[in-house]
Amino acid sequence: MTAPYDPHALRARATLWRKGTSYEEFSPGRVFVHHWGRTITEADNTIFVTLTLHYNPRYFNREYARAEGHPDIVVCPMLVFNTAFGLSVQDLSEAGGMFLGIEDLTFHAPVYPGHTLTATSEVLDCRESKSDERHGIVTWHTKGFNQHKVLVVDFKRTNLVRKERFR
Repeated sequence: MTAPYDPHALRARATLWRKGTSYEEFSPGRVFVHHWGRTITEADNTIFVTLTLHYNPRYFNREYARAEGHPDIVVCPMLVFNTAFGLSVQDLSEAGGMFLGIEDLTFHAPVYPGHTLTATSEVLDCRESKSDERHGIVTWHTKGFNQHKVLVVDFKRTNLVRKERFR
């Protein structure tokens, strides 16, 4: 009998799942509703601001944030952005391809510990890569919302996306 932690046995029993979406599956106007959602905790925010040196007191000092008119500490906007971005990866870029950048990043409303973020993305543009026949270039507009459906962040991002025949 093989031990359950034997990597060869695990690989032999594994079911391979196709990951991500190929270039041919994207078309301008297609909307993805990213299915997971993520509740941001105070601990998430604390460790994020500590590890990234975001030492603005509104992100970790409750009384300071309240003195500024907030009901609680404010979740660091870069954590909000990273969370919305992360929610989109499985649908948009998990198949692989180089990340080409972010444009028009806008923070619309503060997020507080306990808020649950969800995200949607719309395909804005698809074009062939002139330098790499294995990939196309896709641009999406991603929007992040809190649990009350209030827009909290949006941005455009562009990636190389692998073509189906090269997967």
